[in-house]
Parts: sequence; C-alpha cells; structure tokens
Amino acid sequence: MMTRRNFMQKTALGVVATSTVASWSRVLGANDEIRVGVIGHRSKGEQHIHDFHKLAGVRVVAVCDADSEIMDKAEAAFKMNGETVRKYQDMRALLDQQDIDVVVIATPNHWHSLAAIWAIQAGKDVYVEKPVSHNISEGRALVEAARKHDKIVQSGTQNRSDVGMRAFKNYLDEGHLGKVKWAHGLWFKRRESIGKVRGPQLIPASVDYNLWTGPAALQPLRRANLHYDWHWIWDTGNG
Repeated sequence: MMTRRNFMQKTALGVVATSTVASWSRVLGANDEIRVGVIGHRSKGEQHIHDFHKLAGVRVVAVCDADSEIMDKAEAAFKMNGETVRKYQDMRALLDQQDIDVVVIATPNHWHSLAAIWAIQAGKDVYVEKPVSHNISEGRALVEAARKHDKIVQSGTQNRSDVGMRAFKNYLDEGHLGKVKWAHGLWFKRRESIGKVRGPQLIPASVDYNLWTGPAALQPLRRANLHYDWHWIWDTGNG
C-alpha cells in the first residue's frame, strides 16, 4: 500500500533527495490516492510528472505555469495517456484546491521559498527544487513555516539519493581509500552564449510576466530565452 511517507521515499530514489522528516499526519487507506499538484512545467516539472506516473496510488491532478502555452502542451500530454489534468496560471489558485495533498515546486529559483511557504500554509506537503531558498533569511522562513504547520518539506538534491553515489559514500566511510586528502572534479557542458542582447526583448504573449516575476524585481527582459536564461540573473537565478 502506498502511504504518504513511502511515496516521498520512492520519489526520492528516482528524482529527489530524502531528508529527515516528521511523521505523516495520516496514513492513506487502501482506496485512497496521493494527489499531486506540480508548479512549473519545464524540464524538472515534466521529469517529476513522468516519474509520478510510475508510482501506483499517486496521481498528478493539477499543473501550473505562468506560460499558458506550456500548460496546453502539458494537458495534451496527459490526454495522450488517456488522463485529464487541471490547469492554473496562478499558483495561488492551485494551492486553494482542497483535494491536493502534495505540491511540487519546479519554478525558477526566485519563487522556490515563497511558493513552498504558501503551499505549507495551504496545508500541503512540499517537494521543492534546489536551491530551496535564494538567501539565508528565505531558508529560515521556510523551515519555520514547515515546523509551525507540521508539514513535510523535501529538497531536490537528488544525487544524495543516487544509488551509485550512496554506494561510493559507503565505500569511503568504510575506509577503503584510506584518508582522503584531496579531490578534484571537472564538469564540461557546452552552452550557448549567456550574454545580454541589445535592448529589451518581447515577452511571449502566452506568458503572464507579472506572475512569472513574482517576488523578484519587475524588469525588462534582457536575455534571449526567458525560460532558461533567468539562471544567469541574480534576481531570478544564481547570478
């Protein structure tokens, strides 16, 4: 039987990292299902939905994105599988739905903490993509909210749950390599230029830019790809 606890554990083995969490407030009965709402439907959000489909007793019932075109594509994908899904452009409307048990936050970074806190306040348990916060104060506010409302919150540091990584850590912990004094790692990945473009760019007609910007400063778009280049800007990504 799928319970809300082993749901999170099974999810962690596939795409997220487990963390120490409080006991679930209730265990679902045999005829119940865990209902999930996913906020942010790009690469990570889509990946999570794909993995949720593999879990018995779990159903994604709602998706949310500030870009209506992305939501239309998500809806079409559900229809191809013979399923339906509710669409919301404003995450607050999704969070108001009483039948949603768990919320996944897969938005740009600047939304992570606030969206997670809102979800907690709405009575949902939360999985939030990394980084869980944009700064220390946001992170503290998120932890305080989770404790106050006694909700489970997990962060998406999925390599901590990777089978190979865990096996290697155990190998190190058992002392097979002796005392590790130095380690060096490299990561190469080709990217297009992340330089600014000339002048403000047009916001796609399908995007509610106010909702997309949310808690960040509302500024003209000065990158070529709204849905990815936010990574390079401190207000919305890692800078």
